[in-house]
Amino acid sequence: MTRVLASRLARLLAVLIAVTFASFSMVSLLPGDTVTAVLGARASEEDKAAAREELHLDDPLPVRYVQWAGDAVQGDLGTSFRTRQPVTEAIGQRIWVTLELVLISQLIALLLAVPMAIFGALRPGSWLDRILSGTQLAMLATPGYLVAVGLMAIFAVQLGWFDTTGYTPFGESPFENLKSLLLPSIALALEQVALYARVLRTDLVNTFDMDFIWFARAKGNTTRRIVLRHALRPSSIGVVTLTGISVGRMIGGTVLVETIFALPGLGRFTIDAINNRDFVSLQGAVVVLTVGFVLVNFLADVMHGILDPRIRHQARPT
Repeated sequence: MTRVLASRLARLLAVLIAVTFASFSMVSLLPGDTVTAVLGARASEEDKAAAREELHLDDPLPVRYVQWAGDAVQGDLGTSFRTRQPVTEAIGQRIWVTLELVLISQLIALLLAVPMAIFGALRPGSWLDRILSGTQLAMLATPGYLVAVGLMAIFAVQLGWFDTTGYTPFGESPFENLKSLLLPSIALALEQVALYARVLRTDLVNTFDMDFIWFARAKGNTTRRIVLRHALRPSSIGVVTLTGISVGRMIGGTVLVETIFALPGLGRFTIDAINNRDFVSLQGAVVVLTVGFVLVNFLADVMHGILDPRIRHQARPT
């Protein structure tokens, strides 16, 4: 297992180098003069010279990347030319909002999807299974931003149960923090509910037909014990893979929801950086998002070996 993990870590490092180099090259690929694109056409020659020196634009791209990567490993992603705030500090103030939003939405999605999958798989083709399948299709067909607007219109505007916009930090009030994130989390979670439930239901139906499940039934185990102790774990591989992809994608896919609910998260920070042509901040945000996506999927890959030991044996180097 140690050798397999070391091999995966080596591949992870190679992928991280590739994605960070691509993200770092973004500023250099801007059309026209890079300094003019960063500072704007009205910047003075002194400011342009200072920016060129700060960004090391006179050095070759590989040299600049090595210098930037060395600073990034130490937590320095540069300084915004618009606000003069360190990008690491700006992202640190916002990333926890996005991570909290993604975490709550994933908890909601799994808490809804797992029972739906189990009930559908226990009686495939029944009226309950058809109702659940139809509900899942409706969830998949409804865009997340439309769900967000609908939730805001009903529960915030008409009923007044929630504020339309705003965010309360967890340290100020845990209850108000959860309340400010509940509607956007539900808006993000509904599509994931349908995806997780459909994948898990299919895997459970296949697992229920395997010999070890029939043997467990013959021994007199209850349905609940068979599902929880025997069937759920080997059937979770597909959901774990999908969760890893979804979480990584959602870290950068919260832009619309954060904008609709005015949440000060990383997605909204990225949009503001684009609108303000703050390319250094945008570069830092893209790097954090891509690295987060890669790390989450690496953890999902490790979870495969924990859930199913056969994967560890198949992946063991010879």
